[in-house]
Amino acid sequence: MNTHTSRRHTVWLTLLLTVLAIIFLVPVILVVLNSFKSRLYISSAPFSLPNGLTFVGLENYLTGLKTAGFAAAFGRSLFITVGAVLLIVFCTSMTAWYVVRVQSAWTRILYYLFVFSMIVPFQMVMYTMTYVVGRIGFDTVPGIVIVYLGFGAGLSVFMLCGFVRSIPLEIEEAATIDGCNPLQCFFRVVLPVMRPTAITVAVLNAMWIWNDYLLPYLVLGTDQKTIPVAIQISMQGAYGATDYGGLMAMLVLAIIPIIVFYLLAQKHIIRGVIAGAVKG
Repeated sequence: MNTHTSRRHTVWLTLLLTVLAIIFLVPVILVVLNSFKSRLYISSAPFSLPNGLTFVGLENYLTGLKTAGFAAAFGRSLFITVGAVLLIVFCTSMTAWYVVRVQSAWTRILYYLFVFSMIVPFQMVMYTMTYVVGRIGFDTVPGIVIVYLGFGAGLSVFMLCGFVRSIPLEIEEAATIDGCNPLQCFFRVVLPVMRPTAITVAVLNAMWIWNDYLLPYLVLGTDQKTIPVAIQISMQGAYGATDYGGLMAMLVLAIIPIIVFYLLAQKHIIRGVIAGAVKG
């Protein structure tokens, strides 16, 4: 009886997950299908498959690449995302280790400041942030990497602190006895152990930064467009007309890199979850 009940629950769970997967995949599939259709039929028949009348091949992709300046925007987005993610992982991993291992009033205050930054809405600080960033000269492609470090540090430190607490202190004490100074202990012992969680933090921040529209628009303006800003602005024609064909094509090209990155890092995330479950 228990086996029969377990199988029934498994069937229902599989069915539920399948339905949820379809719900999440339908918008993506529609974007891909409409990227191969004429702009006229995207509005009139968005749910139909491309056929001999509506199919335009790669025309939307070529038009979008030319109109949106996709290559330049892709380079900026790639530089910002890679630079910001590396900086966030490097700085927040060291901060989390310091906050957990150095027990003092200062580190407790510092930890709660990072946690508090997670609940502050971006809209509350965006105008002041834009003014300050412009005054100190961070309204550039390299400068916005530092800005992303500030906004991404809260969640990253919170996640990494939870993992550092699960690392046995005896491992670090053994490394210290063997002659490691604090920096050597962190880079040779702690950071390799933190790798699964660090990769999870990297994936979450990469997905956020790559797809972010508002912060690059406010800080960089329209002169140094990232991919989301380029797609939004360049596909808008006169009198509010939108080239939906080129828009769909550019959306497809924009989501491919982050999907590939997630698939490559997926095994590391799963390994980290399993390692955490074993430790728990």
